[in-house]
Amino acid sequence: MTYKVLHVGAGGFGAFWCDTYLPANIADGTIEIAGLVDIDSKALERSRKHLGLKPEQCFTSAEEAFQMVSADFCSIVIPPALHESIVDLALARGMHILSEKPIADTMEASVRIAAKVKASGRKMGITMSHRFDQDKTTLKGVVSAQALGRINTVSCRFASDMRVHDTWGRFRHEMAHPMLIEGAVHHLDIMADLAGASCTSIFSRTWKPEWAEYNGDTDALVLLEFANGARGVYEASSAQSTGLNDWTSEYFRVEAAAGTAILDHREVEVFHRQPKRIRQTNRQGKGQQVSLLPGKKWRNALLIEQFCQWLDGGSPMATNIEDNLQSVAMVFSAIESARIGQPIRVQEFLESFQESTALGAAK
Repeated sequence: MTYKVLHVGAGGFGAFWCDTYLPANIADGTIEIAGLVDIDSKALERSRKHLGLKPEQCFTSAEEAFQMVSADFCSIVIPPALHESIVDLALARGMHILSEKPIADTMEASVRIAAKVKASGRKMGITMSHRFDQDKTTLKGVVSAQALGRINTVSCRFASDMRVHDTWGRFRHEMAHPMLIEGAVHHLDIMADLAGASCTSIFSRTWKPEWAEYNGDTDALVLLEFANGARGVYEASSAQSTGLNDWTSEYFRVEAAAGTAILDHREVEVFHRQPKRIRQTNRQGKGQQVSLLPGKKWRNALLIEQFCQWLDGGSPMATNIEDNLQSVAMVFSAIESARIGQPIRVQEFLESFQESTALGAAK
C-alpha cells in the first residue's frame, strides 16, 4: 500500500527530508506526498518544485493544511517546541504521525504527547536517524553477535566545530541545552542500544566555553549505568576547535569480556582477546576491519519505510513513541543532573512525569 503523507517542515533539515528521505520512498511506491507545510514561503516553494507538487498542495498555515489535506499520516520536521501543536492537529484528523526527534522540548510535553497518542489509538514513530545509519547498524550487528561476550562499557565521543552563531541552525544557538537536547538525544540513544538495556542512572556536567556563540551549554560529560550492569561514558561538544568527530563521523567503543569493537569515522574494527595470552596490548587500526552492511536505505529513509511496514500491520518500529520515551528520559535526566549536580535515577524520573500526566488527565 502507498501511504499519503502530509509533510510539515520544508526548510532547514526539512529541506533535506524533501531532497533525500521522502524521494527515496516516493520512488519505490512506499509513500506519496499529499501536502506540504512551511511558514517560510521560499523554502516551501523550493521543496514544492523538488517534490513536483502542485501549488494548491502547499500551505504556510498548518491549520489550513490539516483542514484541506486528506492523508494517512503526517511527518513533522520542525523545532521540538512546536511538535505538540502539530500532533494535536494530526490526531484531530485521525492521522498517524512520524516525527523528528526529540518527541518535544520538555519531558512534560513528551510524556503528554505519548499519552495523547496512546489514547487516540493512532501510531507514532520518532526518527532516530543516527542509530539507523549504516555504520552504527554495522557496529550494532558486531556487538549483537555476542562473540565479544558480556558488555562492560560503551563510550561515545562527539566533537564538532559549530561554535559560530547559526552554524547549527539558529534555534539551537538560542536554546538552553543544545548539546543534550539536539545532540545527546541521538548519541545516548545509540549507547543504550549498544549496551542492550535501558539506562538506570545518569550523572552529567555541562558548560559553555567563552568562544561558543550560544545561549546554552555546548559541552557535556555524562556517565551512564544500564540495567544489565554495563556502564557508559559520553563526551560531547558542538564548540570543539577542529571538528575531530563531527556528525556521522563520531567515535564509539564497546568494551566486552572477550573483545573490543570500535567505530571511528565510519570505519568499524574488532579486537578479539586471545585466550592463551595472559596480558594483551593493541592499538587502533590494527584490529579486524568489518565491512559496512549493505542496504538501499539508511537513516530516515529506512525509518519511513519501517513506519509504513508498521502501518501495514507489522511489528512496531523500534523507535515507536512508547519506547522512545526512554531516549527522551535520558536526555532530560541528564539536564536535571547537570542542574542539581547529582546522579538521576532515570526510570524513576520518567515514571514521575507519567504519573503526574495521568493525574492531570484524571482531573
